[in-house]
Amino acid sequence: MRVDPFYIVNLSNSLDQTQVAQEQLSNELSSGLRISQIGQDPVAAAQNVELLNQINRDDSFTQTASLTKGILQVTDSALGSVVTQLNQAISLATEADNGTLNTSDLKSVSNQIAGIRDEVLSLANTNYQGVYLFGGSHTGATPFTVDNATMPPTVTYNGDQDVNTIVSPNGQSIQLNLPGDQIFTAPGMSVIDALNNLVVDFANGSSGSGIPDTSALNAALTYVSQQRVKIDNSITRLTDASSAITGESMQLTQAQTNLMQADIADVSTQLSLTQSQQTALMDVIAGLGQGSLFDKLVP
Repeated sequence: MRVDPFYIVNLSNSLDQTQVAQEQLSNELSSGLRISQIGQDPVAAAQNVELLNQINRDDSFTQTASLTKGILQVTDSALGSVVTQLNQAISLATEADNGTLNTSDLKSVSNQIAGIRDEVLSLANTNYQGVYLFGGSHTGATPFTVDNATMPPTVTYNGDQDVNTIVSPNGQSIQLNLPGDQIFTAPGMSVIDALNNLVVDFANGSSGSGIPDTSALNAALTYVSQQRVKIDNSITRLTDASSAITGESMQLTQAQTNLMQADIADVSTQLSLTQSQQTALMDVIAGLGQGSLFDKLVP
């Protein structure tokens, strides 16, 4: 009978391999991770990096979208208040235009509309968490300033016409703001000019003088309402995009978990088998120390 001259060496190598396997399986069992070093599975490690990058990208968008949605909601609320104020001004102006009010009443209407104008200007300068909503890209400076030395007061827009957007991970561009001059001082649709003109009209105590300016304010109100729809649409689109990205992020996280996480039940079984194999190998090697190798051979 031929004897393998490398029998002892092979036994030793097998024992080393089981010890390495046992250590690896023990690490997987304690950490819960299938891969702890790139060398264990370079392909899976590269896939894990890509998944983590996508997850971080999605999480970053979700966080930004949350803050941005808050800004859009405050913008929508401010515009809703503007619409309410303008409707009140139109109601006052319509009553003043019907010829039933006396001079004192007309001056009272003028004062009330002046108060509405001031409230609208305050809304135009709405600040949310340090950001002015209606200054275009100039979010750190008050969009509108008023010079009360003139009659009617002169309003200056200090922002720009830039429209800010956010791009979702799937490439969808969503509008985030409306430049203030586009809403409050747009030529032919100027809310401020119409209100100022009505203040002057009724301050003179002349009934019916505000009819053209009341008509202009109605047109301005329609325009503001149309602009508000853009913000409402942005809120809807941002909400939908956030929901989609959140769902995608959950799927990516699950894929990353499946890729990297150890199968505890399977690892436990493998570890038990490896330990049994190691014990058997150690028994064989220990037995070799008792007598010669030839004593172990069956003739």
